[in-house]
Amino acid sequence: MTDTNKTTNQQWGGRFSEPVDAFVARFTASVEFDQRMAKQDIQGSIAHGKMLASVGVLTAEERDQIIQGLTEIEGEIARGEFEWSVELEDVHMNIEARLTQKIGITGKKLHTGRSRNDQVATDIRLYMRDEVDFLLEEITRLQQGILSLAEKEAHTIMPGFTHLQTAQPVTFGHHLMAWYEMMQRDYERLVDCRKRINILPLGAAALAGTTYPIDRHMTAELLGFERPTYNSLDSVSDRDFAIEFTATASIIMMHMSRWAEEMVMWVSAQFNFIYLPDRFCTGLIYHAAEEKPGRARIGAW
Repeated sequence: MTDTNKTTNQQWGGRFSEPVDAFVARFTASVEFDQRMAKQDIQGSIAHGKMLASVGVLTAEERDQIIQGLTEIEGEIARGEFEWSVELEDVHMNIEARLTQKIGITGKKLHTGRSRNDQVATDIRLYMRDEVDFLLEEITRLQQGILSLAEKEAHTIMPGFTHLQTAQPVTFGHHLMAWYEMMQRDYERLVDCRKRINILPLGAAALAGTTYPIDRHMTAELLGFERPTYNSLDSVSDRDFAIEFTATASIIMMHMSRWAEEMVMWVSAQFNFIYLPDRFCTGLIYHAAEEKPGRARIGAW
């Protein structure tokens, strides 16, 4: 068991009169959750290393050593062989420490011209961009499933409701296309959100840039960003894009909750509109009757 009275030294603590208490170090460490950004951290570091070599801060040999070391570390992480340390606080310091262990002092040179402030801001943007791209693909796949089912049910008559009161006749296909339209708006919101994610903060350093002759446009191009950010202070403090994403994700979940509630009603004995295979049911939701001709089947998308 770890002694909570022990103290630990951070690499940034040179001007402190005493090391940080071990309990405080564990409490403030983020590595247990930000290690999920390891792929993006390595991706950003490789691009940064290439840029530093292009402007003469690193030699070609140092660049190659760094890239090789980071590639090997990525493999260790993928295989579950990497040893994460809470004492090293976060994903960035863990990877940098392992790189230095592998290739020596050259590993420390990688941090030239950047800070953990702009590094974490870059990692978050890379991670969120990947997640948005994944969601866009999944929404497209879902829309294709909805469209396919709507075409099959284009002439299946069902009642349309207002406040659970029978109103006008519609088709099941038409109702499904309402779901499609909701997803289309969600898709467009994610695309718009991605525009503000896809801007590079790396190079802002701690908050006011760096005196090294870095090439931020090159780094942006290597990482697939549209452009670098314009203001260094805003670069390291901006998390608007993350809040915007959570708002968009909340709307997506609201739409899917609506669908779920509609299906709960449709499979009930009072409605008995659709057949939902048992493999998609639990004890709380089950189909009211056996599958019969004329009853729509959901679950084979």
